[in-house]
Amino acid sequence: MRAVLPHRIAVLGGGESGIGAALLAAHRGVDVFLSEGKTLGPGFRAELEAAGIPFEEGQHSIDQLLTADAVVKSPGIPPSHPVVAALKQAGVPIWSDIEWFYQNCPTDAKIAAITGSNGKTTTTSWLGHILRQAGANVQVGGNIGVGAGRLLLEPDADVYVLEVSSYQLEDCPSFRPDVAVLTNITPDHLDRYGSLEDYAETKFAIAQHQRSEDAFVFYGEDPISQRYLERVAANLYPIYTSEPAEMPAQGAAPIPPRYLIRTANTDMTIDELALQGKHNTFNALAAGLSARLLQVRDEAIRESLAHFEGLEHRMESVAHVGGIHFINDSKATNVNSTYYALESMTTPTVLILGGVDKGNDYSELFRLIEKKVKAIVAMGTDNHKIVEAFEGRVGLLAETASMEHAVRTAYQLASKGDTVLLSPCCASFDLFQNYEDRGRQFKTCVRAL
Repeated sequence: MRAVLPHRIAVLGGGESGIGAALLAAHRGVDVFLSEGKTLGPGFRAELEAAGIPFEEGQHSIDQLLTADAVVKSPGIPPSHPVVAALKQAGVPIWSDIEWFYQNCPTDAKIAAITGSNGKTTTTSWLGHILRQAGANVQVGGNIGVGAGRLLLEPDADVYVLEVSSYQLEDCPSFRPDVAVLTNITPDHLDRYGSLEDYAETKFAIAQHQRSEDAFVFYGEDPISQRYLERVAANLYPIYTSEPAEMPAQGAAPIPPRYLIRTANTDMTIDELALQGKHNTFNALAAGLSARLLQVRDEAIRESLAHFEGLEHRMESVAHVGGIHFINDSKATNVNSTYYALESMTTPTVLILGGVDKGNDYSELFRLIEKKVKAIVAMGTDNHKIVEAFEGRVGLLAETASMEHAVRTAYQLASKGDTVLLSPCCASFDLFQNYEDRGRQFKTCVRAL
């Protein structure tokens, strides 16, 4: 372990990350109490009871929380929450579940952490795939799959690959990955951060404790990332999705007809990538470069980059119904993700948008909407921002308040040869449990047509 563990912790929030953190504490013999302000899911409640972990739900007992040596805060709870403010005022250390994972992680294990506005799930999954194919003992989780705490309930791995959100990076006083990947920074979560600068500052927290022997992988064409590089102590590895005027001394880029990955003492070339599109070029090269930095042999990287099947809910082909192609891109929860999805469309598109707006600037989509989209189906409990943004910019615009209604409406508006694309551009929490639930409901409704 990388730290002396406290005697008692409290966990604030009973979602996947909080439950994982609580189970890890119990596993390490640390006294733990969990507080959930709403109702715990039945599965989570059963896990806590089976582990003998005391908990409360429907409230936060501040007196209980103040007795802890530290509080592990779930990422969905904002810094402005009254309980968080009370804990800070009392001087109680607040950690994210990623920080708690780090303190408990074996010192000889390598950690690769991936964050960014777009592409982090694909990059994380792709890197995990490469490592597994290479025979490494690897665990993958964090903001995808299982919470980080759960990864340490299993026998120790040699490498941990973590997707890390900006929310998880807010409370990381010591978290230090060996390889940090920042995919890009575009406007997202501005309802929480207030400004792009504050959001970018939080993203760059992934590198704040890195040292010169560590690696920082980033998008070399991202102007926002460039502003913060001077504060990074780690070795810099830029990635380009267009052929650069000059190949960097270390990093990765397309060098037609191949791709080149360059580290301090090696060059390797890649002939083909399994997933196409500029954004997937970055994801692939970031995964390949990170694997190379983790000492995976070249041939294993080449093979894995050429044969990766992609992810559920990310440009996932669902079905053809009546000559209409339905695509599930429920993972697109911000403007930039939807931009990439639309950019790849080659047929007239009916676009399903909507959910919880995160301070979106929809003007970035106008050009692509006018060029590629024949109709928009707004889906949410409050569609007024989407209607205001796109009315007059698209031939047809319909409002719906359920997935079934949205899919049926999109089907009626589409013609043979068209594509119906679910790329919501928004968070899912108005109508769905999460983006996975939204994507699966979409697939169920499509298959019922």
